Amino acid sequence: MLNQLNTLRETASQTAGPYVHIGLAPHAAGFDIFEKNFSNVLAGPQTRGERIVIEGRVIDGSGTPLRDVLVEIWQANADGRYNHPADRQPKPLDSAFQGWGRACSDFETGLYRFETVKPGPVEGRGGRVMAPHVNFWIVARGINIGLNTRMYFSDEAAANAADPVLNLIEWEVRRKTLIAERSERDGAVVYRFDIRIQGEAETVFFDV
Repeated sequence: MLNQLNTLRETASQTAGPYVHIGLAPHAAGFDIFEKNFSNVLAGPQTRGERIVIEGRVIDGSGTPLRDVLVEIWQANADGRYNHPADRQPKPLDSAFQGWGRACSDFETGLYRFETVKPGPVEGRGGRVMAPHVNFWIVARGINIGLNTRMYFSDEAAANAADPVLNLIEWEVRRKTLIAERSERDGAVVYRFDIRIQGEAETVFFDV
């Protein structure tokens, strides 16, 4: 007869980190180590285009907003051109717009926020025009490799329907996870974009 084994309950675990805040967004982590800190404000007084606010929460599989997430965005300017040497479209650059920013979620509410301008349509591969969109990169505790996704605009339905990247998503019902809803609050145009890491209505992520 085999002896009965006495087993102990497994100790609860917790993923360490994220330590990315110290190097990527030190000001949000309480460190003032850079002369010019990274910002969630992309548009200055001289930036061309429609001023908008992008905000939302990053939500885990249990439906809980993550409170220590870092979100990075990069986008084209109002004319649809990126401030990058690889973008050679015959469209004007905007010297007052870098098109790149970082934000950390608010520890109390889990809300992230960016102040920027609405991007224009961008010419993609093969000359196909992509609908106005914003690229997202998400890092948080338990995410060892950053997640990449895109945000499109609810008031660009015709452009979204023809977008070559959205049309690569086989299940049409999942395309709506990349659409931010437009509203107005206190005189500002606000696009709400919640990112769901897993579970019901999981956001579409891209392998880039």
